[in-house]
Amino acid sequence: MPTNRLRMRNINFYVASTGQHLGGLWQEGHITDANIHWMLGNVLLIVDEAWSLKHRASNRTVMPSDDIAAEGDYDIHSNGSIRMTDEPWAPRSLSYSISSRENLFCQGVRARDGKCVITGKINRLAPLDQWFGFQAAHVFPLRHGSLWNQDNYSRWIREIRHDSGISGINSVQNGLLMHASVHLAFDQYAFSINPDDNYKITSFHPDNWDVDGRILDFVCRDPDDPNHVSDEVLRWHFRQAVLGNVRGQGEPIFETDFPPGSDIMGTLRQEPYGKERLEMELFRRLGELEE
Repeated sequence: MPTNRLRMRNINFYVASTGQHLGGLWQEGHITDANIHWMLGNVLLIVDEAWSLKHRASNRTVMPSDDIAAEGDYDIHSNGSIRMTDEPWAPRSLSYSISSRENLFCQGVRARDGKCVITGKINRLAPLDQWFGFQAAHVFPLRHGSLWNQDNYSRWIREIRHDSGISGINSVQNGLLMHASVHLAFDQYAFSINPDDNYKITSFHPDNWDVDGRILDFVCRDPDDPNHVSDEVLRWHFRQAVLGNVRGQGEPIFETDFPPGSDIMGTLRQEPYGKERLEMELFRRLGELEE
């Protein structure tokens, strides 16, 4: 069954006037007061009037500074109503490459990055064209291609080649090379990269991967490289990570390691976002048949 993100928090937010719990997050050590203000003010809160934030234990009014955010409970004050956004969240599955078009994507990401741009781990076998343990990850998930088309996200891609896949979603600019140990965590929004905060990596869970506070490797974001990862797709992923991890009780963390003989489809039907998960699984299986 899916895991609840609510258990992985050491910061929580409340409406000061009512005590209503609005959400929370995990502070691994590199989330600043400014980061919290941005998440609340630019993604999560819907307010009628100006609002302020106070750390309950210290009674300190929290301003958007570079100070590291303290753990504990925070109260949000406003003379108007306060509620969380109902903006949709995009669940996703592991973004393996499964077709010839995606193989071109994979080859391009490997050629540009050459190492895990999250952990910095170098692939010493790259000169031999051996890449086991390293995976090309889509930032904007391939399984949401209809959303990509619907909202014209191809405008984020500088060049769309006819062999790069539907509307540029398989562009190298929508990819990052990652070690397999962090790829699944990225797809589950356990961590994300904020291009507007010096490309800082923020872990929203206890950091098993030692990536919190690291900076995304320059090799994949060099502005002089026309194939550098798009800031806009990174912004999209970071926004989804905030929605999934901070709002309310948080979105589910989906099981992906099913024991042999498991009724995978039956399990997915009973999960939150069951319809979306079934569509993702069918998409994956059909892709394997077409390869």
